[in-house]
Amino acid sequence: MKIENTKAQMRKGVLEYCILSVLKDEDAYVAEILETLKDAKLLVVEGTIYPLLTRLKNAGLLTYRWEESSSGPPRKYYGLTETGKLFLKELTTTWDELQTAVSIVTKQKNKNHE
Repeated sequence: MKIENTKAQMRKGVLEYCILSVLKDEDAYVAEILETLKDAKLLVVEGTIYPLLTRLKNAGLLTYRWEESSSGPPRKYYGLTETGKLFLKELTTTWDELQTAVSIVTKQKNKNHE
């Protein structure tokens, strides 16, 4: 079993939550979203993010608008819908519970192996 595959699956599992979190306070275009993820060491390529943004939009969690850019073509800004905000709130609760549970289990296991 390759560790890289497992690490990729773990990142994929939280990517949707991270993208919604990036958009929680303000709309952003893809390059800004990717930069925020990159700054957090969560490397994502454009080929991964576009289908995910489309899926989130089709699910009614995101909306988008076009905005003119002074440095090139118009940019597509994504933002959370009201449904998206509620969904993010639920995901945050679930993430907090999961993080707590994993911490308890991994600390308990680590103590047993010391």
